[in-house]
Amino acid sequence: MTIETDPPGIRLRLDLAYDGTDFRGWASQPGLRTVQGELEAAISMLLRVPDVRLAVGGRTDAGVHARGQVAHLDVTPEQFAKWTGAPRDPDGGDALRARRLNGALQRAAPDIAVHSVREAPRAFDARFSALRRRYEYRLRGADARRDPLTARFTAEVPRPLDLGSMQRASDELLGLNDFTTFCKAREGSTAVRDLLGFEWRETEDGAYAARIEADAFCHSMVRALVGAVVAVGSGRIGEEELIRLRDARERTSRFTVMPAHGLSLEEIAYPADEELATRAEQTRARRDPLG
Repeated sequence: MTIETDPPGIRLRLDLAYDGTDFRGWASQPGLRTVQGELEAAISMLLRVPDVRLAVGGRTDAGVHARGQVAHLDVTPEQFAKWTGAPRDPDGGDALRARRLNGALQRAAPDIAVHSVREAPRAFDARFSALRRRYEYRLRGADARRDPLTARFTAEVPRPLDLGSMQRASDELLGLNDFTTFCKAREGSTAVRDLLGFEWRETEDGAYAARIEADAFCHSMVRALVGAVVAVGSGRIGEEELIRLRDARERTSRFTVMPAHGLSLEEIAYPADEELATRAEQTRARRDPLG
């Protein structure tokens, strides 16, 4: 038995966070500890069903963290009532559902925190309804003071870094581009993405943090973009060479993909309820290659 996915099912949206250090990524994999696997096991226990299936807004890799992950699943009215211990109440029960799920996670997965479990429109899709996604990447250069308390979330770069050069390089990557140089597109799709923001700042603990936002990302794109900018900031490549590499649309060894543990999914933004179905249809459409 699996959770019912057709009407009159109820769609639930989950907002959650996790420390990705000890997970092999989001997606369920036989014999491996994953965020999806732990969540689905906990929900199955709460609903007393053999299995459930979550859809996710951002499929994070092994070691990647999240503060603003979003997922959804469909339940029957009976399962909905079983989860909250009360009949369906669209205006209440969000906090109770989250508390019960966090309680079920506490023993096996205390590194996951569910912030809310609330009813969503049937047109809501955690992945395809998204307007944009925002990540943060934290790193320290060789001239920065080490902090063991943030080491699980901060990558180490064994060279001094020039923050000004990194910001100029990041600015050059903004806009609608084919990012094949920085990712591998899925079969039948393209690597055309709209990079909306790429801003660096120095944090209170002396690290550098990048805020990176786009309408969508390909696999490893964020970590490759950061790796390219770090190569500029360390003097390994020049800003002009970075643009040539971007426009070549070919994978390269001139920069490296940064480690997963410096990356966190911070936010997934969605349109108003009446625009959810239209947005999902747009997202599912194949992007045209750039000339």
